[in-house]
Amino acid sequence: MASGVGVNPECLEAYQELKLGKKTKYIIFTLSKDNTEIIVEKKSPPTSTYDDFLADLPEGECRWAVYDFDFEKDDGGKRSKITFYSWSPDDSKVKQKMLFASSKDALRRSLVGIAAEIQGTDYSEVAHENVLDKVSRGH
Repeated sequence: MASGVGVNPECLEAYQELKLGKKTKYIIFTLSKDNTEIIVEKKSPPTSTYDDFLADLPEGECRWAVYDFDFEKDDGGKRSKITFYSWSPDDSKVKQKMLFASSKDALRRSLVGIAAEIQGTDYSEVAHENVLDKVSRGH
């Protein structure tokens, strides 16, 4: 089900910066105040850590995010996977959860090159170890 929410062009510009320029470590997306479009809430500097990222996910509100996830393979080779997050905490409002769930595809389809997708309802589901396990499978 589509919500009719649009994607602000700034979202795509920020994503291209992360993907091609490596000037950003992660991007947090949210809905505009009037719930008509998806906007960039925050772009992090490239020196940001995964803990910084988790701290930017609000406890009781939904968000989407893209994180440039770096990890090492068993043979020592470094890999990077651009990972899309749907953050929908259990204690967020039902109406917000429904609007975010129905608007996700508009954003997700516009972001070409996502390697993995994570659904999180609490911080344990987006913990570094759990995401690492998912993104490193098959590598």
